[in-house]
Amino acid sequence: MLESPVRPKQPQLHPKKRFPFKKQHKLVTLLLLCSLGWFALRSCQARFFKSGQQTQTSSLVSLRSLTPTARQSQLIALINQPERGLSPQQQRDRHRAHYLLAADLIQQGKGKQALDYLQDLSQNYPLLRPQILFKIAQAYRQDHQPQQAEKTLNYLIKNYPNSPLSANALILLAKKQPLSAQLISQFPYHPLTQNIARQRLQQNPNQYQLLLLLTRFSRAQDLNPIRDRLVLKYAARLTADDWQAIADGYWRDEEHRKAADAYIFAPSIPRNLYRAARGFHRNGNLDSAQSAYQRLLQEYHDSQEAGQALIHLASISSGDEAVVYLEKAIAKFPEVAPEAYRSKAIVHERFGKYDAANDARQKLLNQYSNSNSAGEYRWQKAQDLAAQGNKRDAWEWMQPVVKSNQEYDFAAQALYTTGKWAMAINQPEAAKTTFQQIIKLYPQSYWAWRATVMLRWEVGDFNQLRSLAPTLDLTKTYEPLPMGSAALQELYFLAQYDDAWLLLQSEIEHPQQTSVNEQFAEGVLLLELGQYSQGMKQIWDLTKRETPQELEQWKALRQTKTYWQSLFPFPYETQILQNTQQDKINPLLVISVMRKESTFNPTIDSAVGAVGLMQVVPPTAQWAAAQIGIANYSLTNPDDNIKIGTWYLKHNHQRYQDDSLLAVASYNAGTSNVNSWLQQYNIKDRDRFVEQIPFPETKDYVEGVFGNYWNYLRLYNPEIRRKVADLHQETKQPAKPSK
Repeated sequence: MLESPVRPKQPQLHPKKRFPFKKQHKLVTLLLLCSLGWFALRSCQARFFKSGQQTQTSSLVSLRSLTPTARQSQLIALINQPERGLSPQQQRDRHRAHYLLAADLIQQGKGKQALDYLQDLSQNYPLLRPQILFKIAQAYRQDHQPQQAEKTLNYLIKNYPNSPLSANALILLAKKQPLSAQLISQFPYHPLTQNIARQRLQQNPNQYQLLLLLTRFSRAQDLNPIRDRLVLKYAARLTADDWQAIADGYWRDEEHRKAADAYIFAPSIPRNLYRAARGFHRNGNLDSAQSAYQRLLQEYHDSQEAGQALIHLASISSGDEAVVYLEKAIAKFPEVAPEAYRSKAIVHERFGKYDAANDARQKLLNQYSNSNSAGEYRWQKAQDLAAQGNKRDAWEWMQPVVKSNQEYDFAAQALYTTGKWAMAINQPEAAKTTFQQIIKLYPQSYWAWRATVMLRWEVGDFNQLRSLAPTLDLTKTYEPLPMGSAALQELYFLAQYDDAWLLLQSEIEHPQQTSVNEQFAEGVLLLELGQYSQGMKQIWDLTKRETPQELEQWKALRQTKTYWQSLFPFPYETQILQNTQQDKINPLLVISVMRKESTFNPTIDSAVGAVGLMQVVPPTAQWAAAQIGIANYSLTNPDDNIKIGTWYLKHNHQRYQDDSLLAVASYNAGTSNVNSWLQQYNIKDRDRFVEQIPFPETKDYVEGVFGNYWNYLRLYNPEIRRKVADLHQETKQPAKPSK
């Protein structure tokens, strides 16, 4: 089988060593390369789009998410099709079926059977040749043919030296000890290499090269102690690029002060200088922040970051000096001018210069009427008018925001309140239009749910949710990853997520500065690997991107089903549906509480001792388990935690006559606090009651759980999904997610 393999037509380049151009080129050459790069990118995007369309028509789309047992007979049927007359797509699916069936058999320890399906597959299915060779070696080992396995592994290493599977092969071939030096040199991104580095550092933490390897190539969340050690013990040995990796890692982990210190020694580019200044600023080191902002303005006065620097400098400067900075921002940086006008008005008003303040606000409204700053000013003014009892004027002040299709950071709640003002002044059609606008522009928000309630959609209100049993379509949508080689896309399509993850790590050029698409692909694969909390965080953290180009890529991702289903996944489906059916409670309430409590981490615990998916405290668990007759249980066991948590949520509903608002609030704050609030506040207006909850954590919790509920409903209930889509067709403005 391996005697006369089909060799690749050209040598493969290591993914991290592509395009080894010299640093200095003539301007013409650089422009030519940029043009070629742009056309190559467009060609690549078109190719992947076409590939995604072709894959959607594959007969394996419906099989990729099934268990090995459930799909075995269908895969065999695909394999046994007569070859004659098959289309290219059918031929490809036949090869895919061979690979999937062999992978399933190896997973079950049936290497001998797997070999039957791997015969000649490396010639017929060259796209996954390294993966096929490694599977052949695994099958030989399971079939007790060590010599054939060794021969296959050596062939893999020789012919595909840069494949991440060659690192796996080196480990398997090592007789006594892993080939650590070779792995560290050739495969620093590989999980096996990083595990070796961690093991060695446990024995001796003072190993500079291993500390640096993890700092530069690892994407784990526990690296701050390693970065700290490098900074404190080896600062003199670090290069500017090393400092860049350290700073980016700190920044991603929101260690802003440490990041600021590190960015000072990183390459002097606008992004780094701006982050250094922002890090000092956020940490309260205002003198250092001012110096860093000033350095950015001196060295890169025309950069995009300079405009934001002027706004931030004004916020920590005296009145006259602040106005000077803001006027510079207005004159030179139109993209920040609205924010500068609004800040200028605030500064003038603070010093009693009311005419100047009004002039700044008027220019904001006249020249930048569609800006976020203008909208925020209108919202502030409208709230003041409403507080004085003048809801009609408040409603009129908000009409430019209502009629705009512009997305504003503040506007979901503002529009909802405006809609309620319209109802109060007997403007039902205006209220309807406003509520529909919320669903169009902010379909993911808690306020979109409140708007659908006002529009009398069948979504359930606070006191109607428990008894609802919404129809759910939990079918997972396949969409190609937004980046990656053809082999990576193929592994992802085949649901070979471990191999896809390994290949992705080899294809990420700069691990501490991942692109939007790289970070999204990582998040999606982490979810598929069952690491829900980490995967959701990866995708949510895309909201922190800063540059216009990154934000455009993020907006494109938000138009995909994969994006939203990744932020609102539906794990533990069987357990949730079984327990909610037994306890007669809406399953979407249970998964919404679970997402808010733990982001689906079954072993998480809190400062107050709450444990597991639904964050049940042990005394409550003990009492609840006794009520439902569970003698032995573990709160870190998903089955037990979901059973106990679901029953306790039902019990809370029974305490409050099935009022989900009070049941959910008491799940977080306890019944004694909720009972106290019922004595203090009027429950008749539920929106106002939520606003009056005196515990910020509980108010956020309530809005978070019901926001989750709405998102699960709009994503997985076919009727509501259709109604939202129908409204959304009226605008192409993308929406911004909520956590």
